[in-house]
Amino acid sequence: MTDKECIFCKIAGGEIPSSTVYEDEDFRVILDLGPASKGHALILPKQHFKDLCELDPAIAAKALPLAGKIGAAMKKALGCTGFNVVQNNGISAGQTVFHFHVHIIPRYENGPDMVTWAPGKATPEELAEISSSIREELTR
Repeated sequence: MTDKECIFCKIAGGEIPSSTVYEDEDFRVILDLGPASKGHALILPKQHFKDLCELDPAIAAKALPLAGKIGAAMKKALGCTGFNVVQNNGISAGQTVFHFHVHIIPRYENGPDMVTWAPGKATPEELAEISSSIREELTR
């Protein structure tokens, strides 16, 4: 199932050219046109899923191992010393294209800080309340 209006469906399906680094029956992995660092890639399923919440479990089971495979290849090919695996869901989380995708962002020694945050604080009572709310929702 694809969405004929979705740019990532068009790229994943080969309708729009891209710098493809990997392809199989389920995914196309391309270089991002607006990279956060040299080699920044996107894992695009060939099927259309809006976000992680809609993702087919069989495709989900393949996405993370593929991210590891791409990241390992980046370390060897690009000389990066690490990589981030980033997946955004919803506008408030930074999702701008509503086709599930995974960013693989190579990280280099002395490179810019990315994908970081200052740890907040929470009391044990707040943590208990939050975990209870989530558990309750999971059982519905």
